[in-house]
Amino acid sequence: MIHGKNWHEHHKDSLEFGHRLADTVAQGMGSWRFIIWQTAIVAVWMIANVVGFIYHWDVYPYILLNLVFSTQAAYAAPIIMMSQNRQNERDRAQAEADFKTNREAKQEIEELLEKLNNIEIDKLDKILAILQKMDAAK
Repeated sequence: MIHGKNWHEHHKDSLEFGHRLADTVAQGMGSWRFIIWQTAIVAVWMIANVVGFIYHWDVYPYILLNLVFSTQAAYAAPIIMMSQNRQNERDRAQAEADFKTNREAKQEIEELLEKLNNIEIDKLDKILAILQKMDAAK
């Protein structure tokens, strides 16, 4: 915990606007909602151009639609890569934090084991002393 927040909350609060935007775009474009909306728009585009008796703004093979998709891909790919790179950095930082926590926990466990061993040795020493006193008294 960092200042009352868990690791993820602290990390999310430290993101700049561009990072949050890249994450939002990547999350949106990687969803079924986006696929369904894009499919619906493409279907409407094609149907409107096929049945548009008076004005066909993008006749088959839909060159304008291809240009729109190319432009979308040209912007989407680097934005998604930015989000993935930042997520990789976040995962690496989280792994380092987890490693540090595990190392601290291991050290505490080793210290506890040492204390328990010392207590056990003290008990055994006391038992031996009592037994020696009993033997000496006989």
